[in-house]
Amino acid sequence: MTGRLVSRTPSELLQGTVDILILRALAWQPMHGYAISRWLDARSDGVLSVDGAALYQALYRLSKRKLVSSAWGVSENNRKAKFYTITAAGRATLRTESAVWKSYASAVTKVLSPA
Repeated sequence: MTGRLVSRTPSELLQGTVDILILRALAWQPMHGYAISRWLDARSDGVLSVDGAALYQALYRLSKRKLVSSAWGVSENNRKAKFYTITAAGRATLRTESAVWKSYASAVTKVLSPA
């Protein structure tokens, strides 16, 4: 696992982080883009916010990799919106990448803690 993290560039790590956060949001329930953004903001107490461009680029990447599917529907304010749903492959990726991220976060926490 650690070798895999070392081989990632900072932009790949950041991109992967946005992807895993979106997958986690969709594991809760199908959502449209704005609802995903609100869920992440609320769940992180306002610390993590993903701007529109980054969010939709990530959703496009996840769709292309077949980790999410989408369908048109009506939002809570009665507007047409594309709703995203996590796929079985997306759930498997979420499990794997969550373990990698937890290992990475634990290692960073150890390094930043006083000796």
